[in-house]
Amino acid sequence: MSKDYYKILNVDKSATADEIKKAFRKVAHKHHPDKKTGDEAKFKEANQAYQVLSDEKKRAQYDQFGSTGPNPFGGQQGSGGQEFGGFDFSGFQQAGAGGFDFGDIDLGDLFGGGRRRSRRRQGNDMQMRMEIDFIDAVFGMKKTINVDHAKTCDDCEGTGAEAESKMNTCPECNGQGKVQTQMMGIFATVTECPTCHGHGEVPKDKCKKCKGAGITKEKDTIEFTIPAGIKHGDTLRIAGRGEAIKNGKSGDLFLQILVKPHKNFRRSGLDLVLEHEIPMSDAVLGTTHKITMLDDTKLDVKVPAGTIHGTTLRVAGKGIITDRMKGNLLVTIKVKIPKKLSKKAKEAMEVLQKEGY
Repeated sequence: MSKDYYKILNVDKSATADEIKKAFRKVAHKHHPDKKTGDEAKFKEANQAYQVLSDEKKRAQYDQFGSTGPNPFGGQQGSGGQEFGGFDFSGFQQAGAGGFDFGDIDLGDLFGGGRRRSRRRQGNDMQMRMEIDFIDAVFGMKKTINVDHAKTCDDCEGTGAEAESKMNTCPECNGQGKVQTQMMGIFATVTECPTCHGHGEVPKDKCKKCKGAGITKEKDTIEFTIPAGIKHGDTLRIAGRGEAIKNGKSGDLFLQILVKPHKNFRRSGLDLVLEHEIPMSDAVLGTTHKITMLDDTKLDVKVPAGTIHGTTLRVAGKGIITDRMKGNLLVTIKVKIPKKLSKKAKEAMEVLQKEGY
């Protein structure tokens, strides 16, 4: 049965070579076997259509006879190639590659691999946890942490070569940094060279410290800043302090912060919340109380006359301060009710009671 190659690539019969190429890239990307939604049969079919329509002579022959006519690839059915819809696949084997010939279309670029191959290699990220005091989370501070990780070799600066040693062309990839491998027995794909890791060169004399690896496994002390106002569970990213990798960029260190509770203060957003107990007489008559803050400074807080138990007094701008915002101090008043009274105090309370207070 004759196949409509124009329909397979979703182009008109009058389509130009560029339009055919763009159409093939779109269809091949959709049906590529490596994708979860890929369809190998449709991918092969699209490639078959492209092989014919991208060649001026084969396209002319197809337009005249269709896909069941004389073999446009120049071979004969049954001449050693696999028959597929009236065509002999031996006609478009790559020389020595054993795969399809995609002409000037770069499969790596077609499936996004071109961008990935050009992206600099990066080591693994690391994740750790650190517990800090409440006061450090409020005001921020500099901290250090010890990590045991792969870091760039200090002696060779990551090249893997002994000092003054020359670099030789990688024998596996011949300096290209990439090697071609067979994929599904259909076409060849290009991947990073496992010997030089995409660098194209290998050291003539390996570094004695790292033995050519370019990295060493050792303990490292990392200094970093905890920003003021950091919350429990927040994660800090320390760029470039994760695992190092030869001829690439070090990964990042992600540090989750766990904040210890404070005996007096707690936080609500950027507000500091404090419970403060006062005598009953202060609540009735009103007064000023001194509050000891986190940094041990004293702050005068005015308690209005007639303050009831559970009232929250707000002191603007005395909460957590970041580089962008300021929180408030929220003082929740707890009125202390005495269990025992002196004779004089009891008489005074009885007078208040008689007067309806």
